[in-house]
Amino acid sequence: MLDIVGKRYWYYLISAIVVIPGLISLILFGLNFSIDFTGGSILELQFDESGVVEPAHLKELFGEYDFHDTMVQSSTENIFLIRSKVLDSETKRQIEEDIQDRLGEFTELRFESVGPAVGGEVQQRAYLVVGMAAVAILIYISFAFRHVMKPVRYGACAIVAMVHDIFVVVGLASIFGVLFGWEVDALFLTALLTVIGFSVHDSIVVFDRIRENSRRYAGQPIEDVVNHSIIQTLDRSINTQLTVVFTLTALLLFGGVTIRNFVWTLLIGIVSGTYSSIFNASPLLVEWERRPDLLLYALSFVIPPAGLIIGLYLAFRGSDRSQPWAKGCFLAAVAGAVSIGGLFLLRGILLS
Repeated sequence: MLDIVGKRYWYYLISAIVVIPGLISLILFGLNFSIDFTGGSILELQFDESGVVEPAHLKELFGEYDFHDTMVQSSTENIFLIRSKVLDSETKRQIEEDIQDRLGEFTELRFESVGPAVGGEVQQRAYLVVGMAAVAILIYISFAFRHVMKPVRYGACAIVAMVHDIFVVVGLASIFGVLFGWEVDALFLTALLTVIGFSVHDSIVVFDRIRENSRRYAGQPIEDVVNHSIIQTLDRSINTQLTVVFTLTALLLFGGVTIRNFVWTLLIGIVSGTYSSIFNASPLLVEWERRPDLLLYALSFVIPPAGLIIGLYLAFRGSDRSQPWAKGCFLAAVAGAVSIGGLFLLRGILLS
């Protein structure tokens, strides 16, 4: 039988190899936000002739006016929705004349501009939505597993796996933004919330089997119970996710350029969610039982203020066991603060 729990540190290492470069890119370069978040103009056109105009034609034309990040979506009845940076009246007139000369007659259905203030508000709401989803998931899982000892651990481990998937998706989006000009738009947020749902769903399936086996194999080491539960649900998890992956691959190949980034985001997130639910979330339950100090050190490094608070709490408890843990939390918090501060300093140098 596969010993997934016994080899959990290797799986943690794989996650770190994927997540850390993305976080570094996120701190140094941030995300390449589209006009959905930064503001811009929306132009909706309906062409008279069918089958003549393609989104690529409009993107190329706007690129000639230095609007290289323009997004074009097509719909029925030869209607095209064009999103670009803010268009002033003169530039808009020139572009429309060029479109008419090259691509034929059209009717302007809509034109509006979104200011930077509105785009900033959308960003804040996006962060709020993800945060509220995380809190709701923690409360729900803790309630659903209330009959198990220490149910909050299940919710916390599911949140850690979910955060892992968010970091994978957002980190790779930052890297792709630097390398390929990949933009983060409203569809990206939709994909991210979908990934969160898939990630938590898969984790709950494994946790539910752990709950059943904890009663069935009472008295056995938690490592054996968790590993056996993972193996029992492994086929179901992989088969379920493969059907989604095959569907997304078909969309990626034949769905057109307008949804390509959206499908890529979903594909990356679904694969990450499957991995984290099997190799991260459930083994973390074992880690919490056997080596909670390692989890505290990791948390202190990633969130230095939390590490400082935890260290102070452990230090004032005064027990022989808590003193080494308090020292470890303080050291991890200092190391994390230095690392994060160094990255932000480097970012300031790069942007200056």
